[in-house]
Amino acid sequence: MFSPVSSRATSAYRQVGVQSGLESASPHRLVQMLFDGLLQNLNTAIGALQRGDIELKGQQIGRAVRILEEGLKGGLNREQGGELAANLGSLYDYCVQRLTQANLRNDAAPVEEVLTLMSPVAKSWQEIGETAQSAAS
Repeated sequence: MFSPVSSRATSAYRQVGVQSGLESASPHRLVQMLFDGLLQNLNTAIGALQRGDIELKGQQIGRAVRILEEGLKGGLNREQGGELAANLGSLYDYCVQRLTQANLRNDAAPVEEVLTLMSPVAKSWQEIGETAQSAAS
């Protein structure tokens, strides 16, 4: 019913650290954090599927879908982003569809496909930030 004090303290510390990181992060860094979380959730879901941990699989796929829908897709500026934003929106929609199929069928292949599709996008986003930082220095 109760978790040990050290566990609660660790959880609270982690939550404060995440909250502080969010409050001080640039818009670019916030998107990078979304990509990091997405890739982590996808990898954890694949591991859960391989172990037969259906509950964890469902949690991780659900989180990945929320990141895609509410974070990445919700953050697109279709007016300023033009064709690129439209293409990313379509990619995110496709990934949500594949993750939904993976969740319903307990199939790791669609999750692996989404990971394969999203990894280069995440890496590109990271490189944009590194290039911008180098130019600013």
